[in-house]
Amino acid sequence: MTNRQDLTFFQRYEFFIRRLHSLSGLVPVGAFLCVHLIVNASVLNSAATYQQNVYSIHWLDSILPVVEWLFIFLPIFFHGLFGFVIMWSGRPNNAAYPYPNNIRFTLQRATGIIAFLFIVWHVLHMHGWFHMEWWLESIAFPLGGSKFRPFNATSTAAIALQASYVVQALYAIGVIACVYHLANGIWTMSITWGVCISAAAQVRMTIVCTVFGVTLGVIGLGSLWGLATADVQKAVEMEDRMYESKVQSGEMRPNKHKRAESLPGNEEDEE
Repeated sequence: MTNRQDLTFFQRYEFFIRRLHSLSGLVPVGAFLCVHLIVNASVLNSAATYQQNVYSIHWLDSILPVVEWLFIFLPIFFHGLFGFVIMWSGRPNNAAYPYPNNIRFTLQRATGIIAFLFIVWHVLHMHGWFHMEWWLESIAFPLGGSKFRPFNATSTAAIALQASYVVQALYAIGVIACVYHLANGIWTMSITWGVCISAAAQVRMTIVCTVFGVTLGVIGLGSLWGLATADVQKAVEMEDRMYESKVQSGEMRPNKHKRAESLPGNEEDEE
């Protein structure tokens, strides 16, 4: 009989960790992915619509970083890192038994790795991870990161994506991996949590998850298309008008750090 003290932390609390890992993939990580892609896809309506949606998020102002870390970044790291632990604790068997469920099992793990690496790069690329001046100047900017500015949402995101087809391809791969991992994860979760036990219920859930995944994938790729084809100059003109209007009305405080003028090389343009 194995002594409990001889077990690792993961082995002692494996059931609880696996359930928490499964739940975190749906809420808040999965929920945030859906909201994030839908907000980004609003650029397909117009640059003004997207900018207004970004303003709606940034009304949180100084507490936004706290919300991001507590409800987005830390859950993502927990889900991702313990996902690696779970992967190391088991072995795929699709080579010996190439059935659809085993293939999905392997794809779930593969897309999990791709999604995690993509998110780490995406946050660095667009936001720089941290907003301290020394970090941005010493780490983020030299690595080509922190391209996005929320008060110039469409133009800065468009410039970042329009930099090269390689960047666009990486984003497309990353979005597809994230969407597949979520959609298939919901199917797996429905079985793990005892929601779908019978074969018929699992078939129905497969249809639901497939429709959900395809829909969310179209939304995600649509947002990339909207930003990759956006007219940057027209977007800048609209963003400037919206910013000046909100500042003059007192609806928003001036903040140059959330504007394109804070990007390297743009400081002189504002003088």
